[in-house]
Amino acid sequence: MYSLRDKVVFITGASSGIGTSCARAFAGEGAKILMAARRKDRLNTLSAELKTDLGVSSHCLQLDVRDQSAVAKALADLPADWAAIEVLVNNAGLSRGLDKLHEGKLGDWEEMIDTNVKGLLYVSRAVIPGMVKRAKGHIINIGSIAGHEVYPGGNVYCATKFAVNALSRGLRLDLSGTPLRVSTVDPGMVETEFSLVRFHGDGEKAGKVYQGLTALSPDDVAAAVVFCATRPPHVNISEIIVMPQAQASPMVVHRT
Repeated sequence: MYSLRDKVVFITGASSGIGTSCARAFAGEGAKILMAARRKDRLNTLSAELKTDLGVSSHCLQLDVRDQSAVAKALADLPADWAAIEVLVNNAGLSRGLDKLHEGKLGDWEEMIDTNVKGLLYVSRAVIPGMVKRAKGHIINIGSIAGHEVYPGGNVYCATKFAVNALSRGLRLDLSGTPLRVSTVDPGMVETEFSLVRFHGDGEKAGKVYQGLTALSPDDVAAAVVFCATRPPHVNISEIIVMPQAQASPMVVHRT
């Protein structure tokens, strides 16, 4: 296993769900956790937990990845101890609605595209040049099975995750000849705030998504992310698809 002790791991969307679990999982490996999200209060709480429970240092950035200038400034202004990012986990993302394309809400489309695609690009553009210069780094993008198969009502969300898949493959080609690694971890159903966000806070609708089956937990996905990052340097896990046992595809789910 490749040791991450005292290495800087940067996680976007760290204030909840998979991002929070990734922060805890990497902290368990002794990494220094650099985390970004819009909800600074949640980051501060998580930072205190990592210090108390695991004795790990962390640094918090209140950041909206959709804001290119803010992303560039935040990364350029990092303290020296946090600037040498070894692992980037592009986790920030969301889904909005399940409308048919011709009935879709423009605001929902823009939020998904700006966060899932442009946000990933902005953060990657700010971080990867330093990795190339140092000849060391690993980019792990959180995709989705929605980036492999389109489902009814998923149109734009699926398009953004297909984009993550394509960008990950393109980045792997662009970084050929460097020691950098590029991975994607593509989960199926994970019980987080994802569905609550998708349905604009409708808890009843969100709860029904996970009824009758045991969905993945955020910790399940974080374990896959850490697995990618801890392989020996000559090993690149290009892609992991992880789904609940009860899920065979985006639309084929066995419920009891």
